[in-house]
Amino acid sequence: MSSSPGSFARRQVLARGMAVATGVLLAPAAALAGASDPDTEAPDVQDPATQGSATNDAAASGARTRPFGRHGSPAHRLHERTLYVDAQGRGDHTTVQAAVDATPDGPERGWTLVIAAGTYRETVTVARAKTGLAFVGATGDPRDVTIVYGNASGTPKPDGGTYGTSGSATTTVQADGFTALRLTFANDWLRADHPEVTATQAVAAKVMGDRSVFDGCRFLGHQDTLYADTVGLAAFARQYYRHCHIEGDVDFVFGRATAVFDRCALEILPREVTFRPYGYVFAPSTAAANPHGFLAARCAINGAVPDASYGLARPWRPGGDPTAVPMLTVRETRIGPGIDPATPYVDMSSGYHWQDARFAEYRNFGPGAAIPVPENRPQLTPAQATERTVRTHLGDWRPSIEI
Repeated sequence: MSSSPGSFARRQVLARGMAVATGVLLAPAAALAGASDPDTEAPDVQDPATQGSATNDAAASGARTRPFGRHGSPAHRLHERTLYVDAQGRGDHTTVQAAVDATPDGPERGWTLVIAAGTYRETVTVARAKTGLAFVGATGDPRDVTIVYGNASGTPKPDGGTYGTSGSATTTVQADGFTALRLTFANDWLRADHPEVTATQAVAAKVMGDRSVFDGCRFLGHQDTLYADTVGLAAFARQYYRHCHIEGDVDFVFGRATAVFDRCALEILPREVTFRPYGYVFAPSTAAANPHGFLAARCAINGAVPDASYGLARPWRPGGDPTAVPMLTVRETRIGPGIDPATPYVDMSSGYHWQDARFAEYRNFGPGAAIPVPENRPQLTPAQATERTVRTHLGDWRPSIEI
């Protein structure tokens, strides 16, 4: 998605201190019908960016000698399908990509990569044959394990041309059944460092596979941070993001997947431009044949930005694709003052208006959820809301995993 370049102070996206290592159980997703009153109860959002600080110091000394925490070690594996990654050489591999490549194609049962605390400056691709693969942050704190690189769409490639939006991704997941627990995906490319580049999309993670789970993860970037996509127009990939932190400034959650954001923190970053809106949170490009697009349920949308300076969403039709009828539902979510309550949705392509997309809200609250212009805030009825829940979006899939 395009935008004008702006200037930014550099954010730190690298790993910091250790945290307690814990086992993780991801329970099946529950339907949202009958949720508690949003006017009296805030959404149950656990931002991974703020978790674990009370126990970091106590765990630090032990984590240094046990880099994989309670998840075993090369000498004492969780099971025979576990590999250990540590940049300091205490595991099976020193890079994430090397560990991915070492797993078999088309395995009967999935493999697990336990990743020690550290910053892994590399691009990672999980090819379609690597089904059922899991990335597990060893400490339990996503700030400790960071996979980061710094390409943008307009970054020149060594062999000529530029990377393009998809090629800019730090991590690309093509395989079905992928799981990531408690780690950070980041793209630290900044517009201010590259004023000569006008294609400023810089993806932290591009996820394309069906039945993808991200629990307690962070996605850091500015423009086009999280690309929730599919492997093709006819594929309806389901993706489940729970208790994740996702940040950016322009279209930072975008794509055509059936993507559920359950109790996630969506943080709008400041941007130095002279026009409004400064940027947008969502830019779905759902295929017309897909009955379920993006769903943000019991999330929190905030940011240290001027009031009413950002839009909530705009519909993306890649290359004018007539098969795209973007879909977004935001429900039981706190929307902060940074979102313009009067015009939260805007057009993206000439000749295609946001009113032609499938945008809807239900029982949101907060300053950015006010409804000063009702025709600009399409609301679901209670009956309609029963068709746009976590359960309806995920269908017969109940995401669950135990490490």
